[in-house]
Amino acid sequence: MSKRIYIADDELNIRDLMHSFLEKAGYEVRSFPDGDALLTAFYLEPADLVVLDIMMPGTDGLQICNKLRNRCSVPIIIVSARDSELDRITGITMGSDDYLVKPFSPLELVARINSIFRRIELDRGQTMQTTVSYGNISLNAATHEARFDGNPINLTPTEFSLLYYLFSNSDRAVSREELIKNVWQFESNADTRAADDVLKRLRKKLAVSDVSIDSVWGFGFKLSRKDSI
Repeated sequence: MSKRIYIADDELNIRDLMHSFLEKAGYEVRSFPDGDALLTAFYLEPADLVVLDIMMPGTDGLQICNKLRNRCSVPIIIVSARDSELDRITGITMGSDDYLVKPFSPLELVARINSIFRRIELDRGQTMQTTVSYGNISLNAATHEARFDGNPINLTPTEFSLLYYLFSNSDRAVSREELIKNVWQFESNADTRAADDVLKRLRKKLAVSDVSIDSVWGFGFKLSRKDSI
């Protein structure tokens, strides 16, 4: 069964272009001129992934992203003409899994969506080690569940995949480039800031646990245990 993707963008030509390329890639696609229409459709029939512009009539894309994230962990990609670091960090902080700056190649959008779905399937298909733990946090790749002392932690697909990779390599430091290649599934290391943005969000969610994600200056990240909670 093909994956269902919802697109919200008030620019008709861009919306149609994304719609066309994603349909050709084999996805079931519905597109909307604003985020409120997408949200209404999503509540009636959820999608497998959502693509959101930021500046739209009615509720802006960031608020739609926040509303979706409060409800579920559906993968969300933000596309926007805003290209400042603050805009990118805001998008990631709101819960998006990726951020594309306009103008972008529709082929790049397809590649990033393929990457997200491939990563989810790889996580679910883990057979050697379905559950990994570090400190008082455990991750189950089969169910995509994260738990802290038995209590659920709400993680987006990207957050889960990144944390799962760090847990699976807890004995060493992991570079930003390695995370981009193995979590985002991209060979290019052009934008390693994505890893930093998601790590900032993860750190907030793990603040109450005994797990710390430390920065290794000029290299990447490494897990450690806090002395006390």
